[in-house]
Amino acid sequence: MSTLTLWADDVTAAADWYADLLGAAPYFTRPGPGGGLQYAKFRTGDLDAEVAIAHRSFDPAAAAGPGGAIVHWHVDDFDGTLARLLAAGATEYQPVTPHGPVVTAAVTDPFGNVIGIMHNPHYLEVLDRTDAAPAAAG
Repeated sequence: MSTLTLWADDVTAAADWYADLLGAAPYFTRPGPGGGLQYAKFRTGDLDAEVAIAHRSFDPAAAAGPGGAIVHWHVDDFDGTLARLLAAGATEYQPVTPHGPVVTAAVTDPFGNVIGIMHNPHYLEVLDRTDAAPAAAG
């Protein structure tokens, strides 16, 4: 994943919510008419993946409710992350679902975006192998 774009009618409120959730302020913002934000971008994870929040007026497929593709963020503490999302005002979209050793769930944030979370032991094994691999000769 490079950039996941989420939509909000109030980008300032959404940026504040995600800053609290991610533990970091957006590294890039663009003001809109009236002084509020129309765009905010956060860096997340070890691979510099980005989460962008854009004003809903830019959404090419604005829908009446949550939907579309669900991107799952891998989390180390699945139960704690789900509890934190729900305590912050997200609502259940898909219940906790075990898939063998993998577990997933999805919530809707207060701005109508679907956020998937997952815990996958295989993902962690791949990261460990990648971290241990020697650097390629250049």
